[in-house]
Parts: sequence; structure tokens; C-alpha cells
Amino acid sequence: MKNKSIIVLVFFISAWIPSAYSQEKAAVNHLLDQWHKAAAEANFNAYFNAFTDQAVFIGTDAGEIWTKKQFQDFAQPYFESKKTWNFKALQRNIYFSDDQKTAWFDELLDTWMGISRGSGVLIKDPEGKWKIAHYVLSATIPNEKMNEVVKIKKEADALILEHYKK
Repeated sequence: MKNKSIIVLVFFISAWIPSAYSQEKAAVNHLLDQWHKAAAEANFNAYFNAFTDQAVFIGTDAGEIWTKKQFQDFAQPYFESKKTWNFKALQRNIYFSDDQKTAWFDELLDTWMGISRGSGVLIKDPEGKWKIAHYVLSATIPNEKMNEVVKIKKEADALILEHYKK
């Protein structure tokens, strides 16, 4: 009888673990999908409430490393004029820490820039809600086009390098 109890317990635990993982994955997907939707709908509060207070947003330009407040200040005119961005996830990978309180992801996005990549880190807040702590948006460049892109940005990169060498 004792062996049957152990087998039943192991069965329930093994059935619960994938279910909990699936629920967390669904919650992260939902947060990110709603976050992108909030931008498309110019919903400032919904968009920025998805961030932690200490969040960092890194954009495609080398100078775009913003705290939440700095990003809000930058983005507010776009939201007020309803001229925001509409990014749609084409594919997304999500990973979790062992305690499932931290998640990280990468996603391919359909954007006004063409295919872009987003990646980031989410943390679970004390209320059990996922929040974006760190997000990086990057432009994807086909390898065979890299030399052309390097030439285009050479002058701007030289100015940035000069700044950091001081």
C-alpha cells in the first residue's frame, strides 16, 4: 500500500510540474502580447505598467539606454499623438529560473523596421504578476548585408567610439 501511495504522489507531482510551467509560460506570453498591443493602441498606462519601477529599455540606437522614467519621457509625445508602434511577435522563446520567479525571452517581431528582435528579462512581483525588468530591441541584419550596414554606420560609430575613448 505504501508503494502505491508513493507512485500516486510521484504521478501527481510529475503531472503538476509541466502544468505549472505551462501556466507561467502562458502568463508571460500574455503579458508580452498585451504590452505590444498597448503600444499599438497608444495606451500609455497599460504599456508602462508592464515594467518594473527599475526597468531598463535598450533601443536600436547606441544612445538608447533608458530607465523607465526616461523611456516614458521619450515615448509620451508618441502616445499622446497616437503615433506609436505596432510590433507583432512572430516567434518567441521563453525560459525560466528554477524557482520560476525570473524569466527571460527572445522574440522575432514584425515591425515598421521589418523583422526585428526583442529580448528581455521579466521578474515576478510580490503579487505574483510578471513585469518587464529589462528589454532590448534590435534590428536584424542578414549576414550577407552586414558589410553594407557597417559602411552606413561607420561615421556615427566613429563619433560614439571617440566619446567612449575619452
